[in-house]
Amino acid sequence: MLTEKSQIKIPEKTMPNTIQSILEKLTPVFCDVFDDEELVINEITTAQDVEGWDSLAHIRLMLSIEKSFKIRFTAAEISNFKDVGAMAELILRKQATS
Repeated sequence: MLTEKSQIKIPEKTMPNTIQSILEKLTPVFCDVFDDEELVINEITTAQDVEGWDSLAHIRLMLSIEKSFKIRFTAAEISNFKDVGAMAELILRKQATS
């Protein structure tokens, strides 16, 4: 169920974060979860692009992202991510409505 607060659209120029800033904050989370300090992610990165990104790693990644960004994902959201850009966009939206 959507609340009035979650329906409010904040203009992008007033948002404190951008997709790029979210990606910059996601990078160390990915590096930690996948134990790869040289891992580089971008908006089109998918599980197929990252060695070791299987279903268990995906759960660890989602939990780490939730903890780092102080947000919560629904099961539907977690299963619908097509790429890192989709994750970043959802994080940005969740931060804007919290």
